[in-house]
Amino acid sequence: MIKGLYEAHLPVSNLEASIEFYQKLGLKFAWRDEDTAFFWIVEGRSWVGLWEGKEVETPYHPSLRHIAFEVTYEDLKHSLAWLNSIQIEAVPFGSRTTVEPFVRPNQGNASVYFNDPDGNSLELMCYVEVPEKLKTVTTKLSFEEWERMCSL
Repeated sequence: MIKGLYEAHLPVSNLEASIEFYQKLGLKFAWRDEDTAFFWIVEGRSWVGLWEGKEVETPYHPSLRHIAFEVTYEDLKHSLAWLNSIQIEAVPFGSRTTVEPFVRPNQGNASVYFNDPDGNSLELMCYVEVPEKLKTVTTKLSFEEWERMCSL
C-alpha cells in the first residue's frame, strides 16, 4: 500500500531566507504562494513544504521539526566538505561532541546533522549493509571505526 514519503512540512520565520537556504541544498523549487513554498526532494515523487508563521516558535523536537534526506554512503563520507562549500555548519547529534558522520549498526544507517536558519533539524542519511556480527552493536561509530570493524 505505502510506496514512500510524499511530503513533509517545516515551519519557518522568513520564507525568502528559507527559499534561499533550501536552494543552496540543491533542492528544486516547485511552487510558492504568500506564506508557503515547496521544494522537490525527488521531482515528481516527494517534496518538503516550508510554512512561514508563528508555528516556528514551537520548541524543537525530532517528532515535530526534523527531516532526513537520503544520500549515498559515498556522499555521506564527503558531506562535511559539501556542507562547508555551501557555508552550512554541521551540528553534533544528541550528546555527541563531534559533527562527523556516524553509523548506527543496529539500525543499518549512517547520518550527519545540520540545521536550517530556523533551527529545524536536517539530516543527510544513508542505508548501510550491516554484517551479521555487527547487527547488535548499539554504539554510534565513526566512519573510521565502522570501516575497520567491517574489515575484521
